[in-house]
Amino acid sequence: MTRFEVRDFRLFPDPLPASRGRPALLLLCLTAGCGSVQASRGHDQVAALVADHAGARTHWQAGPPPDDQVAAWVRGLLAPGLTRQSAIEIALVNNPALNETYEHLGVSQADMVQAGLLRNPTLGIDLGFGNTPFPEMRGSIVQDFLDLFVLSHRKEMARAQFTADTLRVAHQALETVAEVSKAVVEVQVGTALVERRALALETLGADADLTKSRFDAGTATELEQAEDTATYEDARLALERERLELMERRERLNRWLGLTGPATAWTLRETLSEPPLDAGDPRDLESLALKQRLDVAASAQQAALMRKAVDLARSTRFVGRLDIGVDAHQDPDGPRVIGPNLSIELPIFDQRQATIARLEAERRETDRRHERLVVDARSEVRVAAARLDSARQMLAHYQRTLLPLRRSIVELTLQAYNGMFVGAPRLLAAKRAELEADRGYVEALGAYWTAHAELERAVGRRLDVPATAGTPPSSPNTAQRTIAP
Repeated sequence: MTRFEVRDFRLFPDPLPASRGRPALLLLCLTAGCGSVQASRGHDQVAALVADHAGARTHWQAGPPPDDQVAAWVRGLLAPGLTRQSAIEIALVNNPALNETYEHLGVSQADMVQAGLLRNPTLGIDLGFGNTPFPEMRGSIVQDFLDLFVLSHRKEMARAQFTADTLRVAHQALETVAEVSKAVVEVQVGTALVERRALALETLGADADLTKSRFDAGTATELEQAEDTATYEDARLALERERLELMERRERLNRWLGLTGPATAWTLRETLSEPPLDAGDPRDLESLALKQRLDVAASAQQAALMRKAVDLARSTRFVGRLDIGVDAHQDPDGPRVIGPNLSIELPIFDQRQATIARLEAERRETDRRHERLVVDARSEVRVAAARLDSARQMLAHYQRTLLPLRRSIVELTLQAYNGMFVGAPRLLAAKRAELEADRGYVEALGAYWTAHAELERAVGRRLDVPATAGTPPSSPNTAQRTIAP
């Protein structure tokens, strides 16, 4: 700590000469570590990381965009219909929780700038009145001198902390990308299931009408009519339940996108497409995850930061308070005395033992947390890859075995019906079984794309689907759109 003290200001009536004042002012400016907060700092890095890992833009490169500009941009993306990519871009700029996370960069940047500033000096003035006609005035300027020695280390650690915070924010953005992708898949699956449930209801309605006609003609029993009617009514209730579930899925997606009011009335522009069914990803996804996951990188950065903090505390444990200054004093009837003074704190009792012990414990805690995160990341990749492979096998079974069988049964039953070998109930039963198999296929397709999004989240970056991906077979009596998610 530097102390400069001047007593009896009457002894120094002249101001400090310019030749002496300028170097002092220059030194003050150089050592103050002048810094400023920039709106784009950190956000441009997050935007670059998200663009590289997810292929989407955050639109926060220069800081928070204006609300009216965001609203107009969201309306423009929703107008032609919602796609997976447009949903991701909307969420990256409009998701309320993610926007809250983005704002943390401003807090972290302010901490980094603050760490680069010297503490302000303290000015003190005392007035004393005695028997002399002039009051005695005493002034002092106190500055933490040790701050100069640790400033560079403090700035380096603050920059490392800001880097870790930037990685965490970018990781949260990628987590949002994965959740939005899964939410879009849920809506696509729900929409397809409602369509198929409506088709099944039509089939059951035709079956019930046929049974009623047979009952009126005396060829069906009252029990058969009641059973078919009950089956039809159950299907109506199931359709209402699936419509409600679809509405809930849409609202979950609306929350991820931050949509309210008329904006929630969007329509889908894509349906699920069929992925390649033969080969999986041959890459070592676990190693890729450890290289690409931003939460792992942030954890490693935090662990390195704690090691630096321990080293700094150890290297300064025997450095205490340091007061350096100049005293000037003159008695009313005595000579003027000017000279330096030096005051050094002796670290006899407090040698920062407790501080170092706490930092070492925090360092070990950070290291253990990083080790746990690495283990969890590897496990998440294995689980997601296994789910994706299982979903791929189920899709292959539906496409190559079950669906062709069900369609063949419908065709053969239709031929038998035309030849009057089977009745209409048998044909309608075959049609219902085909529709149920088609519903199972849609659910398996949704499970695949959900697992794919989860694997992307576990790996930490987007995994491109080969361009040879096929398209799902058309559901009976419905037009099929084939845009991949």
